[in-house]
Amino acid sequence: MTRPEHLDLPPLLGAGGELRLPGSKSISNRVLLLAALAEGVTELHGLLDSDDTRVMLDALRGLGVRVDGAPGVDAGVVRVHGCAGRLPGTRADLFLGNAGTAVRPLTAALALLGGDYLLRGVPRMHERPIGDLVDALRAIGCAIEYRGQPGYPPLHIGRGAPRLDAPLRVRGDVSSQFLTALLLGLPLLGAPGDLEVQVEGTLISRPYVALTLALLQRFGVHVDNHDWQRFVLRAGGRLRSPGRLRVEGDASSASYFLAAGVLGGLHGRGGVLRVHGIDAHSLQGDVEFARVLERLGGRIDWGDGFIDACGMQAGRARLAGGDIDCLAIPDAAMTLAVTALFADAPTRLHGIASWRVKETDRIHAMQTELRRLGARVEAGDDWMRVWPMRDGDWRNASIHTYDDHRIAMCFSLASFGPVDLRIEDPACVGKTFPGYFQAFAGVVRPVPVLAIDGPTASGKGTLAARVGARLGFHVLDSGSLYRATALQALRQGVALDDEPTLVELACALPIRWDDGAVLLDGLDVSAQLRDEAVGNAASAIAPLPRLRNALLGLQRAQRRAPGLVADGRDMGSVVFPDARLKVYLTASPETRAERRHKQLISQGISSNINDVLRDLRARDARDASRSVAAMAAAPDALPLDNAGLDVDATLDRVLQWWRERT
Repeated sequence: MTRPEHLDLPPLLGAGGELRLPGSKSISNRVLLLAALAEGVTELHGLLDSDDTRVMLDALRGLGVRVDGAPGVDAGVVRVHGCAGRLPGTRADLFLGNAGTAVRPLTAALALLGGDYLLRGVPRMHERPIGDLVDALRAIGCAIEYRGQPGYPPLHIGRGAPRLDAPLRVRGDVSSQFLTALLLGLPLLGAPGDLEVQVEGTLISRPYVALTLALLQRFGVHVDNHDWQRFVLRAGGRLRSPGRLRVEGDASSASYFLAAGVLGGLHGRGGVLRVHGIDAHSLQGDVEFARVLERLGGRIDWGDGFIDACGMQAGRARLAGGDIDCLAIPDAAMTLAVTALFADAPTRLHGIASWRVKETDRIHAMQTELRRLGARVEAGDDWMRVWPMRDGDWRNASIHTYDDHRIAMCFSLASFGPVDLRIEDPACVGKTFPGYFQAFAGVVRPVPVLAIDGPTASGKGTLAARVGARLGFHVLDSGSLYRATALQALRQGVALDDEPTLVELACALPIRWDDGAVLLDGLDVSAQLRDEAVGNAASAIAPLPRLRNALLGLQRAQRRAPGLVADGRDMGSVVFPDARLKVYLTASPETRAERRHKQLISQGISSNINDVLRDLRARDARDASRSVAAMAAAPDALPLDNAGLDVDATLDRVLQWWRERT
């Protein structure tokens, strides 16, 4: 299946509903390894089905571990037949993708067991540091060689003679995964006495280490934690299967939905978004994100096995800014960098140095992509400051995701701003949450669009204005964009087939709409845009592909709360294909020519009905035959021939359809 290049997200109005989270990646890969190394068979429920867990499962099978079932298949139960600390396979070439939760624990476990193993991954994995873990393992007699740049994978693991006669030391200020890897692997030594690991520097991401300790306890190994600086594995501890274990929902993934449930309240249309699979008692540290949202002004309710995000707290129009220590929640902190755009003051995130060594340099990536949206951002070695955005600050943007799942997911929340957003390489979310964008679409409410298409003089503009007034929606007369571009071209003497110059005109078009009037350079040109010469010029330039593309973003940018009524010729088929209701309004050429003739006469313009009919038919032919966005009803549009209907009857029919759709 071809990997999609991009995904376009519409502006969002609210959020609500409920969903069940996929299993935690951090728990899934830890318990897979523990179950493989333990005595007995472990039955795992709720295991995450993602790229990272698949590479761990493939690695275990490559090492000779028997694994029955697969996540996401049948009931999703996976049975791991433990090897009691002695893997059947002593030689293997293991490809681990970009899964830090696989390569680091496997490095420790395989080095402590000894064998002939090659551990490698994607190019980015070979840029992620592992030297501190390797140094710690070499210090106790493990045999590990670098097969590329020293300090980074790929690694070759041989047969060493590991012994732990003195406390083992490892740095804790680069990644907590180094300490986790050692704690998961050290029970394999079967030492008769206590084993001690000492941490150098400040230990970051402590909740992830706490998670490791809790899971070791489930597998029969107790570790004493001495103020996050010394960890002592008690003598005699060996890994034993707990029999059956259920994996919690992923708390990091929950952050996007909890944030959506809060941001949905910014437009006064927030519902309750319930996230199943985690609660206040969850093992994962990223559940703290929900408490941070509460402190910032989000309304969070806690339940048994779920958390509800219920919009904004009473009296709050925006989230609070301020200083946030993210040392314990580095992954969820990325979500805070995006929610900071909706705050009432600058937000400073600190304790995020580990972002530099993740799937990409996340500090650089987040700063770059936030600026694409128009945000003001500053950053340092372990901090980032994000200024809030107002409606006029936002820019339409295509977000580069750097093959980093969390960048793709957290930037989906920018759709709550007045922005036309594109996520590049959306399939990168497969690393931890393959169905993320489908789940996200299931709980958010896009700004609604009612699209009215049809040929010239079918009454689209009048109907759109009346519908917009009744619904309280903004109105887009897309034809005015082409007419305004044509008017600028005629004023400046630009040839109507000079596409490059026309594109430049369109990109800098000083147009805005004000209470039904069209302003160009601040002057009301509504009457001039209805001139026949301007209309014919607009019809002539409309087929130009690059010009249409230049105006597409400007049209989509008009989609903002509480909703939009858009009229034109390709509103439902091209510009807003997800419109909630699409109407194709038409009437016979003779009926439309008579309407246009009467309109011109009422404006004091001399008109011959035969000439009007001839011009109208010629324009219909051009619009229907153009190679790009030809005039045609969208497949799901409702046709409405209004030849025998007055404006009120036409309006009633469309409003009835709208009520049925909503």
